[in-house]
Amino acid sequence: MSRSFQERPAGASPAVIGSPRLSPVSAELNDGSVSDSELLAPVAPTVNLREAWDYSFHDDVDPTVAFFYKPRTVILLIGLLIGLVYLALFVVTGDDYVFNIKIGLGMALCVMIVTGMLQFRDGPFIRPHPAFWRVVLSLSVAYEMILVFTLFQNKDNMRRLMSFIDPSLGVPLPERSYAEACDITVENIWNQMDIFVVAHTLGWFAKAIVLRDYWFCWILSVMFEIMEYSLQHQLPNFAECWWDHWILDLLLTNWVGTIIGMKTCEYFAMKHYSWRGISEIPSYRGKFKRTVQQFTPHSWTQFEWGTTKTFKSFVAVLSLLYLVLQCELNAFYLKYLLWLPPSHPVNLLRLILYFFMALPAVREAYQFLSDRRCKRLGMHAWMATANIMTELLISIKFGKGEFPDPAPPAVVYFWVGFVVLLTIYAIYQFLIPALRDRGRGRGRGKAGSKPSSPMKQVSPLTRAGQRSKGKAKGQ
Repeated sequence: MSRSFQERPAGASPAVIGSPRLSPVSAELNDGSVSDSELLAPVAPTVNLREAWDYSFHDDVDPTVAFFYKPRTVILLIGLLIGLVYLALFVVTGDDYVFNIKIGLGMALCVMIVTGMLQFRDGPFIRPHPAFWRVVLSLSVAYEMILVFTLFQNKDNMRRLMSFIDPSLGVPLPERSYAEACDITVENIWNQMDIFVVAHTLGWFAKAIVLRDYWFCWILSVMFEIMEYSLQHQLPNFAECWWDHWILDLLLTNWVGTIIGMKTCEYFAMKHYSWRGISEIPSYRGKFKRTVQQFTPHSWTQFEWGTTKTFKSFVAVLSLLYLVLQCELNAFYLKYLLWLPPSHPVNLLRLILYFFMALPAVREAYQFLSDRRCKRLGMHAWMATANIMTELLISIKFGKGEFPDPAPPAVVYFWVGFVVLLTIYAIYQFLIPALRDRGRGRGRGKAGSKPSSPMKQVSPLTRAGQRSKGKAKGQ
């Protein structure tokens, strides 16, 4: 992890609020991103009403590979301009507008990636290189721009546009139902063994790496099977045999992937992290091992979501659960509405992009939830949420007229009961104890307060007059 929340060391003198302090960036370390006026000007004092805390993105750079950590803004700018000149003047010279559009969109994406890699903030991950995660963030922004463009089209135009990108697209898909032969026989079970079995296992391995919690993955797996039951009247491939839902999917592929993923998380959590420089390692085997370790986490944080501890955690975990489920459902609905075959590279690229987006996004969401000093949701989490919800809007817009069959009454009754039970649980777990504690606090306050004495308030002048009268009587 690159974001380290550093407390002030014990014994260190706290900074005086209101006193200016000089910028910590020296002239020798200035990489050009800080102007001379900013370098020499005092830093404005900040007052944190919660706690004084700082966060920084840092990694001990190995001098052997220090070249890759120095800013190369001018070199990248020159390389980008050379690429634009070459493609615009020597490659795109014909009248093939489809080819020209593809090259233009590809170069626009390259410009977006290079700009984001140079200008975006670092996220919570720094391995294999902070620039890699800035590229991931740039791709999520570019994907959001594509989704927004898609949102303002109609489904027929988008289907035709997809055929320009790939001539094999733009053809209605045959939807397969998995609930035709539900007798438990070797032949029926073998017929269900397709590429999706491997995809299920790999998918749940990735989800375990992202979420890092057995119970969260287990609840998510059960809820997705329930979603398949609830939406099979819209998507025929959601119709499966009962043993396919609960045995083949839930207990075998999903659970196996989750266990392998969680064991991987446990390995990274217990691993001793020692980042010696490559030049400091004498053997070639050690140098190779250290090079491979560059593609592993710098450190590891175990997630403890604490769903039942506070109402904020309860709502946050439910929101995250909904977003993950919605991301899964969007893949099926977009495939159905845009006529994308399951094996098409666009589907695979989307899944890979979401995996790399989710890794830092969930880490930022966890920090925002668990650390009360963290006031801002990270950019990765913000963009991932925007991507998922924009996909939902596209599915709603393009789905008009595609699903004429209403939801079965059993499905409606189930979800109404589910929402009612969640509401009752939240009231019982959070609202009633809060009201009880508030009432006890008021009772203790009343019992601890003494009744005020009904003494007559006497002004100082009156007391002085009474003292003078007493002295006169005594005299």
